[in-house]
Amino acid sequence: MSAQPGTHLETQIRSQPDELSHLLTSEKTREQIHGAAEGLQRSRRIWLVGTGTSHHAAILGAGMLQDAGRSAVAVSSMRFVVWAPIVGPDDAIIVITHTGETAYALAARALATTAGLHVITITKRGTPFPHAVETSPAETSETYTVSYTTTLLVLAMIAKEMGADSITDDALALIPGAVRAAIEAPGTETIQVPQRSLVIAGAGPAAFTAREGALKLREGARVLAEGHDIEYLLHGSAVPLSANDGLLSLMTPEADGFVEAVTAAAEAEGIPSYRLAEPAPLPMLLAQIPLTVRLQLLALRFAIERGQDPDTVITGNWAAPELWRIGRPDN
Repeated sequence: MSAQPGTHLETQIRSQPDELSHLLTSEKTREQIHGAAEGLQRSRRIWLVGTGTSHHAAILGAGMLQDAGRSAVAVSSMRFVVWAPIVGPDDAIIVITHTGETAYALAARALATTAGLHVITITKRGTPFPHAVETSPAETSETYTVSYTTTLLVLAMIAKEMGADSITDDALALIPGAVRAAIEAPGTETIQVPQRSLVIAGAGPAAFTAREGALKLREGARVLAEGHDIEYLLHGSAVPLSANDGLLSLMTPEADGFVEAVTAAAEAEGIPSYRLAEPAPLPMLLAQIPLTVRLQLLALRFAIERGQDPDTVITGNWAAPELWRIGRPDN
């Protein structure tokens, strides 16, 4: 697959195996991970805060820390600032902001710092925050990809350091290769651009990968897409779907066959339906990393087919500087 001239999205997607390998082998990263885990070990509860793609990472990261036996809760940056949860003095916060400039993420960081909480920031390389864990260089496409998967890996490494049962060194070592395999054979080649909308649905952690995949399709390809928990989809959200739409089901190991049953029902209703599974032998939470890459590539292909620019996403009135300054602690 070749992107249009001037498109950086494919370059970012293809950089992921090397960037993930770098994190696993970097002495600097190991020191940052150790410092983060050491600080979090003393915390009663851990809040993970982010906006958009970073919020999706926060949700999966909370699951990883829960696997380590910790009380971990993911909330959006704006909710943490404007509708603050009850936070105690022994709590800690992980703020996820790739750019280091996201308004409400910075406000959450400032609020937590003022309250005396232990604050860790997961961000791009070269951002001068104390207690930071750096992921990848600044992205060259506004359809963020490598910053997401490297953030997930950082969160997994922290969880492993804190004793997560399913996250081992052997499992982490498989991730770059699984991502490389996803890039070489994404498994999404038969999925067609829908006439109206594409719904992506999954169960458990895959439900949040569905949301992230839908966001990439909306940003990069300007395709109307939705990401759903498969149960939520059945309970009303599937009602308006028709042959003008599509359903992409993220298939995960399941005992009751619920995802397959809902997908079969969609097919019986005449809705074009597709199935996508992650074949890498990874624990469910880690499997979301290569599975997400498959959806990134789908967004790239749709962008190319539709003649869209996936690198410049926020335009027009949506890009008004005053909108993006709202919530900043320095306003």
